Amino acid sequence: MSIQSNLNTIKSTLPEHVTLVAVSKTKPVSDLMEAYEAGQRIFGENKIQEMTDKYEEMPKDIQWHMIGHVQSNKVKFMAPFVSLIHGVDSLNLLQQINKHALKNNRIIDCLLQIYIAEEESKFGLDENELNELLSSPEFKEMKNIRILGLMGMATFTEDQNQIKKEFTHLKSIFDSIKKLKAENCDLKTISMGMSGDYKLAIECGSTMVRIGSSIFGGR
Repeated sequence: MSIQSNLNTIKSTLPEHVTLVAVSKTKPVSDLMEAYEAGQRIFGENKIQEMTDKYEEMPKDIQWHMIGHVQSNKVKFMAPFVSLIHGVDSLNLLQQINKHALKNNRIIDCLLQIYIAEEESKFGLDENELNELLSSPEFKEMKNIRILGLMGMATFTEDQNQIKKEFTHLKSIFDSIKKLKAENCDLKTISMGMSGDYKLAIECGSTMVRIGSSIFGGR
């Protein structure tokens, strides 16, 4: 199967309100260009250096999403061009993004990463930390970031009921904050669901799915 036909197959299963992020980490530019030629314009990377290299090589109408864990000392490298940062999990990181967005005369869109899995290895805020961050004076003063919503990763398990419970939990947290009226918030995005569980995620309210292996093949 070609990348193009994989893409078309997946797109045919996505409702109109769901955005597809093609997870292109570790894949060569030739693979990304095949997806680009097939109409894909949003790519997700998890390493800032790799994303920056690809950004420099590829057409400029691409939206680059940073989907991996972000080290605050690397923010400056992607601040000129990144479209959306999925994994924002601390006030400190948000302040760094805000600072570098200002230097680049930009407003950078972000998702706050929520810890929903039952695994210790995942990053993210819990509900209390989320509410503390959103109500903090520091947050309200940030003019160069915009929070578009939440991101979460389910536990890596075959147990569909557990995954569904975690996705539903993220949706309920999103619903609880979506009435938040803040200058730097436009809460409309729930990024959850990957190749193995994106259909379930959409059923549970996802508006953005991150799909890699089903498009590009295994790593």
